[in-house]
Amino acid sequence: MNYKFSDKFVRLKPSAIREIFKSLGTPGSISFAAGNPNPESFPVAEMKRFADEIFENEPVAALQYGITEGYGPLRELITARLKRVYNIGAPDDDLIIVTGGQQGIELSCKVMCGEGDVVLCENPSFIGALNAFRSLGAKLAGVPLDGDGINLEALEQALKDTPRAKLLYTIPTFQNPAGITTSLEKRRAVLGLAKKYDILILEDNPYGDLRFSGKDVPTYKSMDAEGRVIYCGSFSKILSSGMRIGFLCANKALIAKTVVAKQVEDVHTNCLFQMICAKYLSECDLDAHIAGIRELYRKKAGLMLDALDRFMPREVSFTRPEGGIFLWCTLPDGVPLGEFVRRAGDKNVFVVPGTAFTADPDEPSQSFRLNYSMPTDEEIVKGIKILAEIAKDMIAKA
Repeated sequence: MNYKFSDKFVRLKPSAIREIFKSLGTPGSISFAAGNPNPESFPVAEMKRFADEIFENEPVAALQYGITEGYGPLRELITARLKRVYNIGAPDDDLIIVTGGQQGIELSCKVMCGEGDVVLCENPSFIGALNAFRSLGAKLAGVPLDGDGINLEALEQALKDTPRAKLLYTIPTFQNPAGITTSLEKRRAVLGLAKKYDILILEDNPYGDLRFSGKDVPTYKSMDAEGRVIYCGSFSKILSSGMRIGFLCANKALIAKTVVAKQVEDVHTNCLFQMICAKYLSECDLDAHIAGIRELYRKKAGLMLDALDRFMPREVSFTRPEGGIFLWCTLPDGVPLGEFVRRAGDKNVFVVPGTAFTADPDEPSQSFRLNYSMPTDEEIVKGIKILAEIAKDMIAKA
Protein backbone atom coordinates (compact mmCIF):
# COMPACT_ATOMS: atom_id res chain seq x y z
CA MET A 1 0.00 0.00 0.00
CA ASN A 2 1.19 3.52 -0.77
CA TYR A 3 0.85 5.41 2.51
CA LYS A 4 0.19 9.13 2.32
CA PHE A 5 1.53 10.66 5.52
CA SER A 6 0.29 13.95 6.91
CA ASP A 7 2.01 17.14 5.81
CA LYS A 8 3.29 17.60 9.39
CA PHE A 9 5.09 14.26 9.43
CA VAL A 10 6.11 13.57 5.87
CA ARG A 11 9.35 15.57 6.25
CA LEU A 12 9.93 14.83 9.92
CA LYS A 13 13.14 12.85 10.45
CA PRO A 14 13.84 10.46 13.34
CA SER A 15 16.02 11.66 16.19
CA ALA A 16 19.66 11.30 15.15
CA ILE A 17 20.48 10.34 18.73
CA ARG A 18 17.94 7.52 18.83
CA GLU A 19 19.24 6.28 15.49
CA ILE A 20 22.80 6.20 16.86
CA PHE A 21 21.58 4.04 19.75
CA LYS A 22 20.92 1.27 17.24
CA SER A 23 24.67 1.03 16.56
CA LEU A 24 25.77 0.78 20.16
CA GLY A 25 25.54 -2.99 20.56
CA THR A 26 29.00 -3.53 19.09
CA PRO A 27 31.37 -4.92 21.72
CA GLY A 28 33.85 -2.28 22.84
CA SER A 29 31.83 0.65 21.51
CA ILE A 30 32.17 3.97 23.34
CA SER A 31 29.14 6.24 23.29
CA PHE A 32 29.41 9.97 23.87
CA ALA A 33 26.06 10.28 22.09
CA ALA A 34 23.55 9.52 24.83
CA GLY A 35 21.77 12.03 27.03
CA ASN A 36 21.11 9.50 29.75
CA PRO A 37 21.71 10.00 33.46
CA ASN A 38 24.29 7.69 34.99
CA PRO A 39 22.60 4.59 36.51
CA GLU A 40 24.49 5.27 39.75
CA SER A 41 22.06 8.18 40.21
CA PHE A 42 19.03 5.87 40.41
CA PRO A 43 17.86 5.33 44.03
CA VAL A 44 16.82 1.75 43.31
CA ALA A 45 16.49 0.48 46.89
CA GLU A 46 14.26 3.35 47.96
CA MET A 47 12.06 3.05 44.88
CA LYS A 48 11.61 -0.67 45.41
CA ARG A 49 10.64 -0.08 49.04
CA PHE A 50 8.17 2.64 48.10
CA ALA A 51 6.62 0.53 45.33
CA ASP A 52 6.13 -2.35 47.79
CA GLU A 53 4.49 -0.01 50.32
CA ILE A 54 2.19 1.48 47.69
CA PHE A 55 1.03 -1.91 46.42
CA GLU A 56 0.51 -3.04 50.01
CA ASN A 57 -1.41 0.02 51.18
CA GLU A 58 -2.72 1.94 48.14
CA PRO A 59 -2.98 -0.47 45.20
CA VAL A 60 -6.16 1.02 43.75
CA ALA A 61 -4.78 4.56 43.67
CA ALA A 62 -1.66 3.29 41.90
CA LEU A 63 -3.52 1.21 39.30
CA GLN A 64 -6.67 3.24 38.68
CA TYR A 65 -7.14 6.32 36.51
CA GLY A 66 -5.89 9.54 38.08
CA ILE A 67 -6.68 13.21 37.57
CA THR A 68 -5.05 14.94 34.63
CA GLU A 69 -3.43 17.69 36.71
CA GLY A 70 -1.43 15.05 38.58
CA TYR A 71 -1.23 13.30 41.94
CA GLY A 72 -2.16 15.89 44.55
CA PRO A 73 0.59 15.24 47.11
CA LEU A 74 3.26 15.30 44.39
CA ARG A 75 2.00 18.60 43.01
CA GLU A 76 2.14 20.12 46.49
CA LEU A 77 5.66 18.82 47.11
CA ILE A 78 6.96 20.11 43.77
CA THR A 79 5.30 23.48 44.30
CA ALA A 80 6.99 23.80 47.69
CA ARG A 81 10.39 22.75 46.32
CA LEU A 82 10.19 25.18 43.41
CA LYS A 83 9.57 28.01 45.87
CA ARG A 84 12.34 26.92 48.24
CA VAL A 85 15.05 26.15 45.67
CA TYR A 86 14.26 28.49 42.77
CA ASN A 87 11.90 31.13 44.22
CA ILE A 88 9.34 30.08 41.61
CA GLY A 89 5.62 30.37 42.24
CA ALA A 90 3.33 33.41 42.02
CA PRO A 91 -0.20 33.52 43.50
CA ASP A 92 -1.70 33.12 40.02
CA ASP A 93 0.56 30.20 39.02
CA ASP A 94 -0.46 26.56 38.85
CA LEU A 95 1.33 23.27 38.17
CA ILE A 96 0.61 20.16 36.12
CA ILE A 97 2.46 16.83 36.14
CA VAL A 98 3.42 15.73 32.62
CA THR A 99 4.93 12.59 31.11
CA GLY A 100 8.51 13.79 31.14
CA GLY A 101 9.78 17.22 30.20
CA GLN A 102 9.35 16.24 26.54
CA GLN A 103 5.57 16.25 26.89
CA GLY A 104 5.69 19.56 28.74
CA ILE A 105 7.51 21.11 25.78
CA GLU A 106 5.11 19.62 23.25
CA LEU A 107 1.97 20.60 25.18
CA SER A 108 3.16 24.19 25.59
CA CYS A 109 3.56 24.55 21.85
CA LYS A 110 0.29 22.77 21.15
CA VAL A 111 -1.62 25.13 23.44
CA MET A 112 0.03 28.37 22.30
CA CYS A 113 0.94 27.92 18.62
CA GLY A 114 -1.32 27.54 15.62
CA GLU A 115 -0.37 26.15 12.24
CA GLY A 116 2.36 28.34 10.79
CA ASP A 117 3.12 30.22 13.99
CA VAL A 118 6.82 30.58 14.80
CA VAL A 119 8.87 29.27 17.71
CA LEU A 120 12.14 31.12 18.22
CA CYS A 121 14.86 28.88 19.64
CA GLU A 122 18.52 28.85 20.44
CA ASN A 123 20.59 27.54 17.57
CA PRO A 124 21.70 24.82 18.28
CA SER A 125 18.96 23.41 20.51
CA PHE A 126 17.44 20.20 21.90
CA ILE A 127 16.40 17.92 19.05
CA GLY A 128 13.40 16.54 20.96
CA ALA A 129 11.93 20.02 21.29
CA LEU A 130 12.67 20.93 17.68
CA ASN A 131 10.89 17.83 16.40
CA ALA A 132 7.96 18.43 18.74
CA PHE A 133 7.51 21.92 17.34
CA ARG A 134 7.82 20.67 13.77
CA SER A 135 5.28 17.90 14.37
CA LEU A 136 2.70 20.50 15.40
CA GLY A 137 3.12 22.55 12.25
CA ALA A 138 5.05 25.35 13.91
CA LYS A 139 7.89 27.01 12.05
CA LEU A 140 11.32 27.35 13.65
CA ALA A 141 13.58 30.38 13.66
CA GLY A 142 17.00 29.74 15.13
CA VAL A 143 18.91 32.44 17.02
CA PRO A 144 22.68 31.94 17.44
CA LEU A 145 24.31 31.37 20.80
CA ASP A 146 27.20 33.29 22.32
CA GLY A 147 29.36 31.93 25.11
CA ASP A 148 27.04 33.51 27.69
CA GLY A 149 23.72 32.67 26.08
CA ILE A 150 21.51 33.70 23.21
CA ASN A 151 22.74 36.56 21.01
CA LEU A 152 20.61 39.56 21.99
CA GLU A 153 21.01 41.51 18.75
CA ALA A 154 20.03 38.50 16.67
CA LEU A 155 17.11 37.78 18.98
CA GLU A 156 15.70 41.29 18.67
CA GLN A 157 16.12 41.20 14.91
CA ALA A 158 14.27 37.87 14.79
CA LEU A 159 11.47 39.36 16.90
CA LYS A 160 11.21 42.33 14.52
CA ASP A 161 11.24 40.11 11.45
CA THR A 162 8.82 37.49 12.77
CA PRO A 163 5.37 38.89 13.59
CA ARG A 164 3.96 35.37 14.05
CA ALA A 165 6.48 34.43 16.73
CA LYS A 166 4.55 33.03 19.71
CA LEU A 167 7.21 31.34 21.86
CA LEU A 168 10.88 31.67 22.67
CA TYR A 169 12.15 28.22 23.63
CA THR A 170 15.31 28.33 25.73
CA ILE A 171 17.46 26.03 27.86
CA PRO A 172 19.31 28.74 29.79
CA THR A 173 21.17 26.55 32.29
CA PHE A 174 23.70 23.98 31.00
CA GLN A 175 22.17 24.17 27.56
CA ASN A 176 21.62 21.07 25.47
CA PRO A 177 23.71 20.59 23.35
CA ALA A 178 26.18 23.42 24.04
CA GLY A 179 26.55 23.05 27.83
CA ILE A 180 26.65 26.84 28.34
CA THR A 181 24.68 28.94 30.84
CA THR A 182 22.95 32.22 30.02
CA SER A 183 24.24 35.07 32.19
CA LEU A 184 21.97 36.99 34.56
CA GLU A 185 22.43 40.16 32.50
CA LYS A 186 21.27 38.39 29.36
CA ARG A 187 18.32 36.80 31.15
CA ARG A 188 17.12 40.22 32.24
CA ALA A 189 17.58 41.55 28.73
CA VAL A 190 15.70 38.60 27.19
CA LEU A 191 12.80 39.18 29.58
CA GLY A 192 12.79 42.81 28.52
CA LEU A 193 12.63 41.85 24.86
CA ALA A 194 9.87 39.33 25.53
CA LYS A 195 7.82 42.10 27.14
CA LYS A 196 8.63 44.61 24.38
CA TYR A 197 7.54 42.23 21.62
CA ASP A 198 4.83 40.46 23.66
CA ILE A 199 6.10 36.89 23.38
CA LEU A 200 6.05 33.98 25.82
CA ILE A 201 9.19 32.25 27.08
CA LEU A 202 9.25 28.47 27.44
CA GLU A 203 12.06 27.85 29.95
CA ASP A 204 13.30 24.26 29.85
CA ASN A 205 15.38 23.45 32.95
CA PRO A 206 16.08 19.70 33.20
CA TYR A 207 19.72 20.23 34.23
CA GLY A 208 19.41 23.10 36.71
CA ASP A 209 19.97 20.89 39.76
CA LEU A 210 23.23 19.53 38.33
CA ARG A 211 25.56 22.47 38.97
CA PHE A 212 28.99 21.26 40.11
CA SER A 213 30.92 24.55 39.89
CA GLY A 214 30.22 28.28 39.72
CA LYS A 215 27.24 30.15 41.12
CA ASP A 216 23.53 29.60 40.51
CA VAL A 217 21.79 32.04 38.18
CA PRO A 218 18.12 32.93 38.81
CA THR A 219 15.64 31.29 36.47
CA TYR A 220 13.56 33.30 34.04
CA LYS A 221 10.47 32.14 35.90
CA SER A 222 11.70 33.49 39.23
CA MET A 223 12.07 36.95 37.64
CA ASP A 224 8.75 36.82 35.78
CA ALA A 225 6.21 39.36 37.05
CA GLU A 226 3.74 39.10 34.15
CA GLY A 227 2.95 35.42 33.73
CA ARG A 228 5.11 35.45 30.60
CA VAL A 229 7.24 32.38 31.41
CA ILE A 230 6.23 28.71 31.18
CA TYR A 231 8.65 26.72 33.33
CA CYS A 232 9.34 23.09 32.37
CA GLY A 233 11.07 20.83 34.91
CA SER A 234 11.78 17.14 35.22
CA PHE A 235 12.93 14.38 37.56
CA SER A 236 14.57 12.50 34.67
CA LYS A 237 18.10 13.65 35.50
CA ILE A 238 17.88 13.46 39.31
CA LEU A 239 15.73 10.39 40.07
CA SER A 240 14.96 8.30 36.99
CA SER A 241 14.59 9.04 33.30
CA GLY A 242 12.40 5.96 32.86
CA MET A 243 9.76 7.19 35.32
CA ARG A 244 8.86 9.95 32.83
CA ILE A 245 7.84 12.45 35.52
CA GLY A 246 8.01 16.10 34.53
CA PHE A 247 6.01 19.21 35.31
CA LEU A 248 4.97 22.61 34.01
CA CYS A 249 4.55 25.69 36.19
CA ALA A 250 2.81 28.66 34.60
CA ASN A 251 -0.10 31.05 34.93
CA LYS A 252 -3.36 29.31 35.86
CA ALA A 253 -4.97 30.21 32.53
CA LEU A 254 -2.15 28.52 30.62
CA ILE A 255 -2.21 25.43 32.83
CA ALA A 256 -5.98 25.12 32.45
CA LYS A 257 -5.63 24.85 28.67
CA THR A 258 -2.68 22.49 29.08
CA VAL A 259 -4.87 20.17 31.15
CA VAL A 260 -7.32 19.93 28.25
CA ALA A 261 -4.49 19.25 25.78
CA LYS A 262 -3.06 16.50 28.02
CA GLN A 263 -6.48 14.85 28.39
CA VAL A 264 -6.48 14.40 24.63
CA GLU A 265 -2.99 12.85 24.64
CA ASP A 266 -2.74 10.42 27.55
CA VAL A 267 -5.37 11.37 30.18
CA HIS A 268 -2.77 11.50 32.98
CA THR A 269 0.82 10.64 33.84
CA ASN A 270 1.62 7.20 35.29
CA CYS A 271 0.06 7.10 38.77
CA LEU A 272 2.44 4.58 40.34
CA PHE A 273 5.56 6.57 39.48
CA GLN A 274 3.93 9.80 40.59
CA MET A 275 3.26 8.18 43.97
CA ILE A 276 6.82 6.79 44.19
CA CYS A 277 8.22 10.22 43.37
CA ALA A 278 6.02 11.83 46.05
CA LYS A 279 7.22 9.33 48.65
CA TYR A 280 10.83 10.01 47.75
CA LEU A 281 10.36 13.77 48.06
CA SER A 282 8.58 13.48 51.40
CA GLU A 283 10.66 10.74 53.06
CA CYS A 284 14.18 11.08 51.60
CA ASP A 285 16.77 13.83 51.41
CA LEU A 286 16.60 14.82 47.75
CA ASP A 287 19.18 17.58 48.19
CA ALA A 288 21.74 15.10 49.54
CA HIS A 289 20.96 12.73 46.68
CA ILE A 290 21.49 15.53 44.15
CA ALA A 291 24.77 16.49 45.84
CA GLY A 292 26.03 12.98 45.13
CA ILE A 293 25.08 13.25 41.45
CA ARG A 294 26.81 16.62 41.20
CA GLU A 295 30.02 15.15 42.56
CA LEU A 296 29.84 12.22 40.13
CA TYR A 297 29.40 14.54 37.15
CA ARG A 298 32.02 16.99 38.40
CA LYS A 299 34.59 14.21 38.26
CA LYS A 300 33.45 12.94 34.87
CA ALA A 301 33.32 16.41 33.30
CA GLY A 302 36.75 17.18 34.73
CA LEU A 303 38.16 13.95 33.33
CA MET A 304 36.76 14.67 29.85
CA LEU A 305 37.98 18.28 29.86
CA ASP A 306 41.43 17.15 31.00
CA ALA A 307 41.57 14.58 28.20
CA LEU A 308 40.48 17.20 25.65
CA ASP A 309 43.14 19.62 26.92
CA ARG A 310 45.83 16.94 26.71
CA PHE A 311 45.01 15.20 23.46
CA MET A 312 42.75 17.31 21.22
CA PRO A 313 44.55 19.59 18.74
CA ARG A 314 44.32 23.28 19.62
CA GLU A 315 42.35 23.97 16.42
CA VAL A 316 39.37 22.17 17.99
CA SER A 317 37.48 24.34 20.47
CA PHE A 318 35.10 23.15 23.18
CA THR A 319 32.88 24.56 25.91
CA ARG A 320 33.62 24.19 29.64
CA PRO A 321 30.29 23.55 31.37
CA GLU A 322 29.71 24.26 35.06
CA GLY A 323 27.06 21.57 35.28
CA GLY A 324 24.70 19.36 33.31
CA ILE A 325 25.89 16.44 31.20
CA PHE A 326 27.10 17.82 27.86
CA LEU A 327 29.87 19.80 26.23
CA TRP A 328 30.17 21.08 22.67
CA CYS A 329 33.18 20.67 20.38
CA THR A 330 33.80 22.60 17.17
CA LEU A 331 36.11 21.54 14.35
CA PRO A 332 38.00 24.14 12.32
CA ASP A 333 36.66 25.18 8.93
CA GLY A 334 37.73 22.83 6.18
CA VAL A 335 37.34 19.69 8.27
CA PRO A 336 34.10 17.97 7.15
CA LEU A 337 31.96 17.08 10.14
CA GLY A 338 30.20 14.17 8.43
CA GLU A 339 33.47 12.43 7.64
CA PHE A 340 34.74 13.02 11.17
CA VAL A 341 31.61 11.46 12.70
CA ARG A 342 31.77 8.54 10.27
CA ARG A 343 35.43 7.84 10.99
CA ALA A 344 34.76 7.98 14.72
CA GLY A 345 31.91 5.49 14.29
CA ASP A 346 34.18 3.19 12.30
CA LYS A 347 36.39 3.09 15.41
CA ASN A 348 33.33 2.43 17.61
CA VAL A 349 33.28 5.93 19.13
CA PHE A 350 29.91 7.63 18.72
CA VAL A 351 29.15 11.36 18.89
CA VAL A 352 26.15 13.40 17.76
CA PRO A 353 26.79 15.78 14.85
CA GLY A 354 25.73 19.37 15.31
CA THR A 355 23.42 19.14 12.31
CA ALA A 356 21.01 17.20 14.54
CA PHE A 357 20.46 20.29 16.69
CA THR A 358 19.94 23.05 14.13
CA ALA A 359 16.60 24.80 13.63
CA ASP A 360 17.10 24.40 9.90
CA PRO A 361 17.91 20.71 9.27
CA ASP A 362 19.80 21.67 6.10
CA GLU A 363 22.09 24.13 7.91
CA PRO A 364 25.74 22.98 7.97
CA SER A 365 27.63 22.58 11.23
CA GLN A 366 31.23 22.15 12.33
CA SER A 367 30.30 21.02 15.85
CA PHE A 368 29.48 17.80 17.68
CA ARG A 369 28.10 17.02 21.13
CA LEU A 370 29.84 14.96 23.79
CA ASN A 371 28.16 13.41 26.84
CA TYR A 372 30.15 12.61 29.96
CA SER A 373 27.47 11.24 32.30
CA MET A 374 27.28 7.74 30.82
CA PRO A 375 30.75 6.56 29.70
CA THR A 376 33.08 4.96 32.22
CA ASP A 377 36.21 6.86 33.20
CA GLU A 378 38.30 4.53 31.05
CA GLU A 379 35.97 5.02 28.08
CA ILE A 380 36.18 8.80 28.42
CA VAL A 381 39.97 8.86 28.17
CA LYS A 382 40.18 6.20 25.45
CA GLY A 383 37.38 7.73 23.39
CA ILE A 384 38.79 11.26 23.51
CA LYS A 385 42.20 9.94 22.44
CA ILE A 386 40.60 8.30 19.40
CA LEU A 387 38.64 11.44 18.49
CA ALA A 388 41.81 13.51 18.87
CA GLU A 389 43.75 11.22 16.56
CA ILE A 390 41.06 11.51 13.90
CA ALA A 391 40.91 15.29 14.28
CA LYS A 392 44.70 15.63 13.98
CA ASP A 393 44.77 13.52 10.83
CA MET A 394 41.91 15.41 9.19
CA ILE A 395 43.31 18.83 10.12
CA ALA A 396 46.68 17.89 8.66
CA LYS A 397 44.99 16.90 5.39
CA ALA A 398 42.61 19.90 5.23
